[in-house]
Amino acid sequence: MQCPACSTENPAGATFCQHCGASLSSAPPPPPGGYTQVPQPATGPAAAGYAPVSAQTGLSDNSAAALAYVTIIPAIVFLVMEPYNRKPFVRYHAMQCIGLHVLWLAVWVVLMVVGIMLAMVHLHLLVLLLWPICWIGLVVLWLLCIVSAAQGKWFKLPIIGDFAKKQAGA
Repeated sequence: MQCPACSTENPAGATFCQHCGASLSSAPPPPPGGYTQVPQPATGPAAAGYAPVSAQTGLSDNSAAALAYVTIIPAIVFLVMEPYNRKPFVRYHAMQCIGLHVLWLAVWVVLMVVGIMLAMVHLHLLVLLLWPICWIGLVVLWLLCIVSAAQGKWFKLPIIGDFAKKQAGA
């Protein structure tokens, strides 16, 4: 079968030209004025023998879910913006991110209150141990969520995950 774009002979049954990657199923209209097209050297994936792939717009579900954990802002954007707000995987991770940020704020408030109470009884040095331990624990949870979302896993935090699953409708 001859390619309509570059006139290269291809094996029977081929759907794309082995030389330029053009579709063999539909021929382009002839050029106006009776001029013929000069074959151009092929470059890119089509020249290497790969069939062209249709272009994908937007982020993949895994990328969007992982990106939702970066701050609370992408999580809110993904809950509002089409088409991500219709995808249960992205909605779940965006809701879990919001829950993780609420937990982070609650831990911060509790540590502030505990720090003030311990400072009143001259045990404020104990707070210096509590802050890093809590902070490291929350950072580890956050990183686990990002990595699991990027891998396409439905990683569930103990209480926050159940809430996120209900809200996402998953």
